[in-house]
Amino acid sequence: GWKEAINTTIINFNNEKMKITWATGELFPNENVSFFYTFDEGKQKVWKSCTTYLLDQDYNSGCLFKTEGPTLAISIRNSNGSEELFSKKLKSDFYIKPNRPENVTFFWKEDTVTVSCNKPVRAERCLKFELQYKSKFDKEWQSRTSKCCSVGEQGFDPRKCYSFRVRLRRLVPYCNVVNYSSDWEAETFWMNGMPLDSCDDDTTSQSNTVIVLSCSLAVLLVMLILLILLCKWQRVQVSVLPAIPDPKYLFVDLFNDHNGNLQEWLDKNDHVVLQTKMEYEEPESITEAESQQEDGKNSEKQGPQEKIFTFSGAAENNDGKAADIACLKPPSNTMASFAGFHILRNDDTYVML
Repeated sequence: GWKEAINTTIINFNNEKMKITWATGELFPNENVSFFYTFDEGKQKVWKSCTTYLLDQDYNSGCLFKTEGPTLAISIRNSNGSEELFSKKLKSDFYIKPNRPENVTFFWKEDTVTVSCNKPVRAERCLKFELQYKSKFDKEWQSRTSKCCSVGEQGFDPRKCYSFRVRLRRLVPYCNVVNYSSDWEAETFWMNGMPLDSCDDDTTSQSNTVIVLSCSLAVLLVMLILLILLCKWQRVQVSVLPAIPDPKYLFVDLFNDHNGNLQEWLDKNDHVVLQTKMEYEEPESITEAESQQEDGKNSEKQGPQEKIFTFSGAAENNDGKAADIACLKPPSNTMASFAGFHILRNDDTYVML
């Protein structure tokens, strides 16, 4: 009876290869046992010795061999095979571990994803298709199971990156006595229906986007501040240091057309000089001129103390020109006329109006 109670681990890999292991250190300490198996039924059994042993500290602890039928009988014996230490008969189909899903595809439609894989060649009804997923903000996997070989789930946020993995599970107790599942298919990463190498790429991309936007905003802000400061500096500069007009732009034709001959320039541009003088003449100067004119009239009423030269109507209209000409130093030995008077001028002659 104790021989039937020995604990063994039996795995049938997709009904292709068997793996049977035992705890050799506990069951058979310091003894190298031998393993035999057969898929034959009835009394005429042909036992086969194990050709591929699994070792534990240099002692046989398991055997790998090809699956050849649904019924299996195993026998563990002493090193020379003369004494049987353990035997067991079992159904190999009840210990199947399926292979990983093949050709896994993802179909996205808005917030819903449907995952599917190829159907296995045999025992499709004994398999369940399991999907697990989580976002980069989740700590635990979310699991969904459906019949082989498609499963769908909705509610995915397109702004998040998700990790997906799938596997096949063997149904218990209808098809298996042990709850065996396939290994997980390689983990994949998706965001808004687009595959990624990893969810770290999404974080890096968002970080780079934030950095670029921040730098752009900072540059625009600095440019705006510099523009404001430049405008304010120009206003301050105009207020503190007003610009001094350059006379060469007002009298450019004096030097270009007349080579600096003021008299010739005055004769040709008398109306321009008069207009310029009237435009820029300050009110105080006008008031002062009017005051002097009033004083002149009063003096005329009281009696002439000195000879006053007056202009005719035409001369009064051109008082600006006459005043400018009178203020100039006359050329030597020339004749000047004012309101019908003729005056001979030399280098020492001065005229007062």
